[in-house]
Amino acid sequence: MIPALREWHHKYADDGLTIIGVHTPEFQYEHDLNNVRQALVNLDVPYPVAIDNEWTTWRAYSNRYWPALYMIDKAGNIRFLKIGEGHMEEAEQMLQALLAEPI
Repeated sequence: MIPALREWHHKYADDGLTIIGVHTPEFQYEHDLNNVRQALVNLDVPYPVAIDNEWTTWRAYSNRYWPALYMIDKAGNIRFLKIGEGHMEEAEQMLQALLAEPI
């Protein structure tokens, strides 16, 4: 999912897209901020990533999946949820539609 998000960041940021990654660790070594920082560099992640070591965001969204992509509209409503990797075409179509909506 990261390659598609990276592409969208560069392609749509000027159109109003804001991507915020949320890192919720599955394994113990993923709790280490230095490991996360290095992974973000290695993966060339250009957008901000929140650290959710206590799983607060995960629980707030009642999330159960890695990865999960939530699209939130300009009014703050969840409008799209994509679970899993691949098949990002539908998600990009939704992204384009959300960006085209008036404020």
